[in-house]
Amino acid sequence: MDFDAYFFDFDGTLVDSEPLHYACWREILAPFGIELSWADYERTCIGVSDRAMVAQLAAAAGVNFDELYAQYPRKKEMLRERILDDPPMPSATRAQLDRDFSVPLAVVSSSYRLEVEPVLEELGLGARFAAKVFGDEVQNLKPHPEPYLEAARRLAVRNPLVFEDSEAGVASAKAAGFQVVRVASADELAELLARL
Repeated sequence: MDFDAYFFDFDGTLVDSEPLHYACWREILAPFGIELSWADYERTCIGVSDRAMVAQLAAAAGVNFDELYAQYPRKKEMLRERILDDPPMPSATRAQLDRDFSVPLAVVSSSYRLEVEPVLEELGLGARFAAKVFGDEVQNLKPHPEPYLEAARRLAVRNPLVFEDSEAGVASAKAAGFQVVRVASADELAELLARL
């Protein structure tokens, strides 16, 4: 098919950041007596808004939502420090993104601009993406189609190919009417890009 853009999710697709998110959340949750296994995190938290995730965990543990969510700014700061210290983008992916693509690239993430853009800048990729759509710039997060529709609107494209790792992200792209490549891990993306 003739795709007119390539859209990329950020966490788990461009960068292997989910283990960092998980480690930060475990530190935040521990004082509340909430245990979160990696399997549970993968199954119920990836691709879900942080607010929805906290609401779900608080309800399951019988913890006050407001008290737990008040720790969210601290979690974001912890993540920011750790991810900027050593951005977890596979070197093969970084090399692929230096290639000349015949179509524009976009990042479409449910994470906020302050969580994503500094990492892209640290990697020297800030200008590589012609459009960036973040969770704090849309009314509805994935799995709603709005994030991907907004990226298409900004680039004036109609037939992008989307790279996504999460169920919510895949659902979002499909609801927007776009073809999706499911990325099993950030390590797999470079091989998929090499085929384009």
